[in-house]
Formats: sequence, C-alpha cells, structure tokens
Amino acid sequence: MNESVIQLPTAGEPVFQTFDRIRRRGPVVPIELSGNVAAWVAVSYQAVSEILAGDGILFSKNARNCPALHDGTIPADWPMRAFTDIDHMLNLDGADHRRLRKTIGQAFTPARVATLEPRIRQIITELIDDIPDPTAEVDLVANVSLPFPVRVICELFGVPTSDQRQFRSWAATIMSHLSTGEEIQAAMGAMIGYLTELLNSKRRRPGDDLTSALLQANADNGLTDKEVVDMLWLVIMAGHETSVHLLGNAIVTLCTHPEQLAEAQAEDRWEDVVEEILRFRSPVGNMFNRYALRDVTIDGVDIPAGAIVGWYGGVGRDLGHYPSADNFDIDHDHRDQLAFGRGPHFCLGAPLARLEARTALSALFNRFPRLRLACDPAAIPYSPQFITCGPLALPVFLEPRG
Repeated sequence: MNESVIQLPTAGEPVFQTFDRIRRRGPVVPIELSGNVAAWVAVSYQAVSEILAGDGILFSKNARNCPALHDGTIPADWPMRAFTDIDHMLNLDGADHRRLRKTIGQAFTPARVATLEPRIRQIITELIDDIPDPTAEVDLVANVSLPFPVRVICELFGVPTSDQRQFRSWAATIMSHLSTGEEIQAAMGAMIGYLTELLNSKRRRPGDDLTSALLQANADNGLTDKEVVDMLWLVIMAGHETSVHLLGNAIVTLCTHPEQLAEAQAEDRWEDVVEEILRFRSPVGNMFNRYALRDVTIDGVDIPAGAIVGWYGGVGRDLGHYPSADNFDIDHDHRDQLAFGRGPHFCLGAPLARLEARTALSALFNRFPRLRLACDPAAIPYSPQFITCGPLALPVFLEPRG
C-alpha cells in the first residue's frame, strides 16, 4: 500500500517532527505544500549537493520555469507567491543573478561585517543588561534572540530604532503559513513602500550604513530602484529571520546537552557551537524556489520537468553522510557544512549570522553560566512555518532562585 503524501506543514505537528518523517521516506520525497501544491524536497546530503551543483543547469530559480505557477494549477492567491514571484537575486539565474549579487557584494563585504563586531557586542550587552530580574522566569525570545538580530540588521541598513518593531511585524506576517495571501501581500506592499522611501532618504542624505553603501556601489552597475529595493527586502528579511531562530535553537540545544555546554564554556568554543547548531538544528527549513528544467534523477529519484523542488536546511542530520548525525557534539567535523548552501547562491549573510550567533551565545552564557530552561523542552512552542524553524518563546531561569 502506498504511503500518503506528507503535508508540509502538517497541522498539529511540530515542523521538526514533520521533517524527521520526511527524512525517513528517502533522499528526495514528494510532499504537498499549503494550498494542495505538489512539490519535492531533498533531504539527503547527496541529493542536496546534486541540486545545489545543478543551479542554472538542472534547476532554475526563476518562476517562469514552473508551468504550474502560470497555467492556473497554482492559484493567483497562493500565499507563497510572495516568495516565488518577486524578482530579487534569490530567484534569478546566471547573468541576471550575478549582476545583482555583484552590487550587494561590493557593499556587504566580510571586511565590513568584521568592523561591526564592537557594535554587535554592545547591542547584546545592552539587551542582557535590560533584563529586569535575572532570578525570575525570562522569555529569551522576547528579550534577546528576537530583538538582537532585528536591531543589528536594521542598524546596518540605517532603519531608525522607532521603526524596527514594525519591521518585525511585517516579517512575521510574511513568513507565517497561517497568514492569508491577502495579509502577506499587504505586509509585502507596506514593507516595499517603506524601503522605497528609505532608499530615497539615503540618496538625499547618505550615512554610514549599508543602504548608502549599496547606492554608492550601484553608481557604476545601473540597477533600477526597484531592483535595489527588492534586494534590500531580501537581505533584511534573510538577515534577521534565520538568526532569530539560530539563537533560539542553540539555547535550547545547549540547555539539553549540559556536557557540551560545559565544554564550550570552559574552552571558549562558541564558534564550534555555532557550526554544530547549524548542522544539528538548522534554523532553515526549506528553500522552495528551484524548478526542474527537465526530467532529472537526483540521488536515484526521478523528478519531472517543471517540478517545484526544495532542499532541507537540516541536511546535516543525514545519517548516511554523518554516522553520528543525531548526536550534538561540538567536536564534529564541519568542513562540508551545507547550512548556508553552496555554489553561486551561497548565503551572502553567512559571516554576519556566524558573528551574531557566537557573540550572543558567548555573552549570554558567560554572564549567566547556570542558565537553564524553565519548562520541559517538549513544551516550547515553535514557529508556525517551514521556511525557517525555531522557538516562538523560550522560558528560562538565568540564575538560581533564592
């Protein structure tokens, strides 16, 4: 008897459990997205490697190569069109992608990111200092892991502090699978409108921020304002959403693996902690913006032309590639890490995400070495989405009571 197709997300099931069920089905698995949209998801290391190597050759990231998005099979109000139909660099191939990436790459360099470290340390210190009573139960999502990346990315792009809460509200609406297509489009429209005005403001009064640097880099590249605004939207969204969940997942995992936490604290191994979290509990669920250009076989599985294909960010849990994949161990070899992708679409924000995570974890656990969860790990609520995954609330005790 054929197994039923797994729905992603599955109602009433934590998304990590859904991914675990998918992984047990095979290297590339047919699934059903919200709205009864058929898709495939690659979960084995080999399959993901083949898909990433086939960018622009076996698979396109441009929605024009997905017939179902244009022939009426997928309705016009499908919520995920907010991600598939926008022409930013994540959804383009070849020369179009390189033209956009060149511009942001000239502004958003690893060297520029490295100069941010003192300010990043200051932001996390301020947030920790603002926790009112460290002996009371504290929600680390509300107090640390959510505001921290939002403040960093917004400051980086010159978004005023007074507007940062609104930014997060728009992002939460756009990312949630509980939002309707109308709600997502409204949030997208408001966010794009804001960024258009931000761009115009920085053109009139440049500052020491990435939006101003982007405009300067574009002086010789000739991108349209729409292309620059779409790029701002992509980088700001990607630049905080995954980092919020990376921190949340890291704190939960460290608290449930005290021997690994003790080793990290004793030897200042926060860089290794971050790499292991990326492997063991990636904040990236799935990237569903690849379309098969022809009938193709991936890791022994036949995929038809035009199919929507995603890859699982938690590929580091593949027992076929990592024999001890289900063990959280900061001594694992991370040289073949795929959490940020590979190839021409390798995540531009990887240096910033790594810097933020190791800085925040070091500051938090050095200030509160006896930090522990205030509830059963199974009671922690997780995000109602599958593109990114992490805690919505994280109750802890920072210091022993009494």
